[in-house]
Amino acid sequence: MILQEADNELTIDCLLLAGRIMIESGAETYRVEDTMLRMAQSQNMLDAQCYATPTGIIFSLGKTQPTRITSISSRVTDLQKIALVNSVSRRLTSHIITLDEAHDELKSIQKTNYFLPIYMQVLSAALASGCFLIMFKGGWSDFPAAFIAGGLGFLVLVWMNYLTKVKFFSEFTASLIIGLIAFFAVKSGYGAEIDKIIISSVMPLVPGILITNAVRDLMAGHFMSGMAKGAEAFLTAFAIGAAIAVILSF
Repeated sequence: MILQEADNELTIDCLLLAGRIMIESGAETYRVEDTMLRMAQSQNMLDAQCYATPTGIIFSLGKTQPTRITSISSRVTDLQKIALVNSVSRRLTSHIITLDEAHDELKSIQKTNYFLPIYMQVLSAALASGCFLIMFKGGWSDFPAAFIAGGLGFLVLVWMNYLTKVKFFSEFTASLIIGLIAFFAVKSGYGAEIDKIIISSVMPLVPGILITNAVRDLMAGHFMSGMAKGAEAFLTAFAIGAAIAVILSF
């Protein structure tokens, strides 16, 4: 009995860790629930139940088993971690690895930072902004302004996130900086089309994956999670739009 309880505790810990990593990395809610239930079934826990939201997970191995809850306080977009957790899940369900090995791999995934260095992220955001400008049929003369605005805007976003931990304020401030750079670039003659510079520079801030996940959750019947993610995406879009509106109003 004691051995069985220990095995059940390990199973719950492993499955909750997998779900936690996926939600914190920006995975869809239905994918999190499906992954956890498949992992439970691979351990002959056929009565397992799971309920996941963007802010927490409720999980039980069965009607007579204890229920565990874990809260989620932060979420980012990290597709690498989602792919790694899916790989662990597939190998566990195929009985290639044991539950202990899966738990150790998941703990290693949780502790590892797969993001590029900050300077690489800023450079990528700057290049993406310049490329978006060309895609939106902007002139090459506006490329430097979009490059600088996109890079500095993303740098401010990262910096404000580190200082305040308030996503809305960080996105508002970053968009404000982008609007100011675009405005002064056009005023000083280093830019021609302020609208294309601004639109291309804020693209790295746009919550595209969050919007996609919200729609996919809604289509899968997870209305609470879909509405929550949709509201988060709306707040981000509102922060960007409000900051740009402040700049253009002057």
